[in-house]
Amino acid sequence: MQQNSNSLLKKCDKLVRTCVKDYGLIADGDKVLVGLSGGKDSLALTQLLAMRSKIHSPKFSVTALHIRNKGMGYASDTEYLRGFCKELGVEFDVVDISIDLSKDKRKSPCFLCSWYRRKALFEYAKKNGFKRIALGHHKDDVIATLIMNMAFQGSISSMPPLLQMDKFDVTIIRPLALIEERDIKELAKNEGYVIQKKSCHYEKSSFRSDIEKIITDLEKLNPNVRSSIWKSMENIMPDYLPKKSC
Repeated sequence: MQQNSNSLLKKCDKLVRTCVKDYGLIADGDKVLVGLSGGKDSLALTQLLAMRSKIHSPKFSVTALHIRNKGMGYASDTEYLRGFCKELGVEFDVVDISIDLSKDKRKSPCFLCSWYRRKALFEYAKKNGFKRIALGHHKDDVIATLIMNMAFQGSISSMPPLLQMDKFDVTIIRPLALIEERDIKELAKNEGYVIQKKSCHYEKSSFRSDIEKIITDLEKLNPNVRSSIWKSMENIMPDYLPKKSC
């Protein structure tokens, strides 16, 4: 069932407010830098944080940064992103990078692209006095990462709503962490986002999309499976996990 446009926006705003409060994401006076790729998640993040910054406590400022990779053969419409931010009263900036994928054949192009974009975000934040970088990962990203790390890395870890990056003296925050992707998709449709689509020839189907299919299948057995998986991260029972004697 489709949700009313206004009620969905209020629902998402409430979940962002809860996430900010419960996990201590933002404090009064913070300068928050949003990584704005132009996808539905980062557009929703920018809008929801802009709303929070104007009408709610804590009081903070929002700046959106778009990292433009000149070597990937596609580009987002930066003028649309600039106009989108202007409407919201959000400062907007663009940083150009160029990645030579031939320099490190050991790592995948997708990993290198992601890393250099993230590095550019960190460097911009440090140069301009931002202590908080907001990324658009949602609830489905968090639980899929948990399952991927268990299945492929042998670790119980994920994307926390708040992560201190000591090396860069910056904190990563994920204000959308309590919002399911289906709600963000509907919000994007309701709000009329012009989503910037990638046409990268390196991008293929990933383990992440396979994990999402598994979660969707589990949802047929338990409609609340996404919430249950989330709760498991906050309800770890060490006494019922294997422990070596030495």
